[in-house]
Amino acid sequence: MSSGIFKGRDCAMNITVRLFATFRFGRFASATRQYPPQTRISEIIRELQIPDTEISMIMLNGRHADPEQCLCEGDSIALFPVVAGG
Repeated sequence: MSSGIFKGRDCAMNITVRLFATFRFGRFASATRQYPPQTRISEIIRELQIPDTEISMIMLNGRHADPEQCLCEGDSIALFPVVAGG
């Protein structure tokens, strides 16, 4: 299990992070990572070094989400990049 941005183990939340398309390059497709309580989606995005302008959609437990939403134990987020073409 990856540690995420959480350094300690007390009160850690397990969050599943799924990355799609180009976000997987040099990262991972899906990982369960540990984060401290009240972690926001934006903090995970920053940790993964994904520019805000490259994100087209964020899903939290299968529903559209805002980057400033706080996460809870067992949550699952999915990050989708902007897709070019037509």
